[in-house]
Amino acid sequence: MKPGNQTNILGFLLLGFSQYPEYQPMLFGLFLIMFVVTVLGNLLIILAVSIDSHLHTPMYFFLSNLSFSDICFISTTIPKMLVNIQTQSKSITYAECITQMYFFMVFAGMDICLLTVMAYDRFVAICHPLHYSVIMNPHLSSLLVLVSWVISFSYSLIQSLLMLRLSFCSNQIIKHFYCEHARVLTIACSDTLINHILLYILICVLGFIPFIGILYSYSKIVSSILKIPSTDGKYKAFSTCGSHLSVVSLFYGTGLGVYLSSDATSSSWKNMVASVMYTVVTPMLNPFIYSLRNKDIKKALKTLGTILFFK
Repeated sequence: MKPGNQTNILGFLLLGFSQYPEYQPMLFGLFLIMFVVTVLGNLLIILAVSIDSHLHTPMYFFLSNLSFSDICFISTTIPKMLVNIQTQSKSITYAECITQMYFFMVFAGMDICLLTVMAYDRFVAICHPLHYSVIMNPHLSSLLVLVSWVISFSYSLIQSLLMLRLSFCSNQIIKHFYCEHARVLTIACSDTLINHILLYILICVLGFIPFIGILYSYSKIVSSILKIPSTDGKYKAFSTCGSHLSVVSLFYGTGLGVYLSSDATSSSWKNMVASVMYTVVTPMLNPFIYSLRNKDIKKALKTLGTILFFK
């Protein structure tokens, strides 16, 4: 079918959790609290890393970038959902939907890249400790983050440009709480074969390949830890990567579950909850996971608190 005139598309309807009207006030409060906690928690991590010179290392440089990405990640979806709940509206304009989709993919891709880079950092630190400062120098660290941004922006731009070529018919209902790429494709009335092919190719490239890289890094890390003779040495080595492994498990477990699920394009409650887990809950938990078991972060946060409240 020949694509229609995109200027005729006024927008879409985001159903989200609107099928449960009695829970709307509770959902508004819950998501507002999670949004505020996420932004403040990740902002504290960024400030703590910035003010403490002891944290000016590759590991914490990557962590601060991850915190910034998580703030942006949750900001692409939750504010719009909160506005729609408050105004009892389900609408989102065509331009807003494409913009939301673009930046959502940017920061989701950035999270994936950074988690992979952080796994490599831990691999070098534990498996090649004597060469760590030489390998993970500031130049390489900055380059890895820059490459992550380039990959994320390029991937999202390609997906968004392909989305612009599609036309949409009368069925403009998106059965989700944000403009999720796969869901939007289901309501297009033009040929989406190229879009679907590219979607699954990029899921493999940006999903499975980094995941395999992370698994390989941790297989080497576990092998190296088991060779450490002392129990204290093993615990100390594992504690440096335990937090990151927890975040990876949560993010990939829920994220891949959404896209690999047989009902990924349906309106199932389980699918919606899984999406909330990796788009909202994971960014919110990251600051707690990285700070609760990290003495350096705790110390930096105490210093930051002293500066902010007792200056």
